[in-house]
Amino acid sequence: METNYHSLKRTDNQLIMITHLSQLLTYVTGFGGLIVPLIIWATQKDNVEGMNPHGKAIINFQLSIIIYSILSIPLIIVFGLGILTLILIGILAFVMPIVNAIKASNGELPSYPLSLNFVS
Repeated sequence: METNYHSLKRTDNQLIMITHLSQLLTYVTGFGGLIVPLIIWATQKDNVEGMNPHGKAIINFQLSIIIYSILSIPLIIVFGLGILTLILIGILAFVMPIVNAIKASNGELPSYPLSLNFVS
């Protein structure tokens, strides 16, 4: 009777929830909203059940937010709409990690709107 202990994954919805909430470090430190979830996802995706899809969604969302923010800067100069776009991006980047952390605590898959698919 052989068992493969390396293929066993644990269920840890709290760690997945913390990974979603770690995106909010950007508002506290100015950075870390991409780095900390990336480290947690990279180290735990093989150990925690469900971490891989949640981690990919978080990384895709954070990269999308960075791209949208960079694209909004020229819109400030050209059209003046970039300020409104940056405010909306800031609200979206604050609210969606909280919503998806609640979903993760309930065992649901994440859904980030306007997220580009960089990591699949």
